[in-house]
Amino acid sequence: IPFITEIIKVDLRTQVMDVPKQEVITKDNSPTNVDAIVYVKVIDPEKSYFEVSNYRMATVALALTSLRGIIGDLELDEVLYNRELINNKLRDILDRETDQWGVKVERVEIKEVDPIGAVKQAMTEQTAAERERRAAILRADGEKRSAILTAEGKRQSMILEAEGDRQSKILRAEGDRKSKILQSQGEAQALRILSLGSRPLDKKAITVLSLNALQQMADGQATKIIFPFEVSSLIKQGAKFLGAEDEDFKDDSWKEFDLDESILGKSPAEEGIDDASEYVKNIEKNIQSLEDPTTPADEPAPES
Repeated sequence: IPFITEIIKVDLRTQVMDVPKQEVITKDNSPTNVDAIVYVKVIDPEKSYFEVSNYRMATVALALTSLRGIIGDLELDEVLYNRELINNKLRDILDRETDQWGVKVERVEIKEVDPIGAVKQAMTEQTAAERERRAAILRADGEKRSAILTAEGKRQSMILEAEGDRQSKILRAEGDRKSKILQSQGEAQALRILSLGSRPLDKKAITVLSLNALQQMADGQATKIIFPFEVSSLIKQGAKFLGAEDEDFKDDSWKEFDLDESILGKSPAEEGIDDASEYVKNIEKNIQSLEDPTTPADEPAPES
């Protein structure tokens, strides 16, 4: 080709450059091996050829020196756990310096950070100790949870046992209360039966005794007794004088003590007591026949 002595071909695609592993010293004097990868792209072929003899070699050399300086300003923990910071710093330095070569640094990645010798052994022991610590924490937490669950189970068991004991005492007390109520009810009814059987019969019993005495007086053949007033009035006055009640007894004394009738029970019927009334009526008819001879006398009632 006229006037052309040499043809140079330049690859304008993104190129990958491997930064070899090198030993660097961190800020806390920990020796470490570090390597990286750099992604570059030629944007000005003329500059990449005329401004630098070999932009690839120059970029790798610049990455090595820049990486050594960046890591030297950081401690080992920062190098291990903050790689993104190293990547950004190294990319900014390389992109700024390679711009005059017509090359753009697109990306930088730290491949490996490997501490050397005793530092690596110490890190291994530290990692083992950390794992042991975490295992101990997990074991302690498990024991704590187990103790809590055991205590909670005992507490629930004691609560249920106390609740059962309380219910048992309540039922026992309720049974004792009902037993005493039934016993008191039986005693109260017995007293009421005795009261109903005695107090209303005071008047009738005295009347019967008086009439029996009159009947015996009238049994003689030559005996004649004249009563100037009604015999029944005399018997009533005598019964009242002896303390018999003129009115039937009404069993409402339990109301004075504000007692529930359901506890004392219902009053028994007075059917058995009324049987004596018929006997008294027969005797009264016999007395009337003595007062008035024209009135036929009934047969004397049999003695009860």
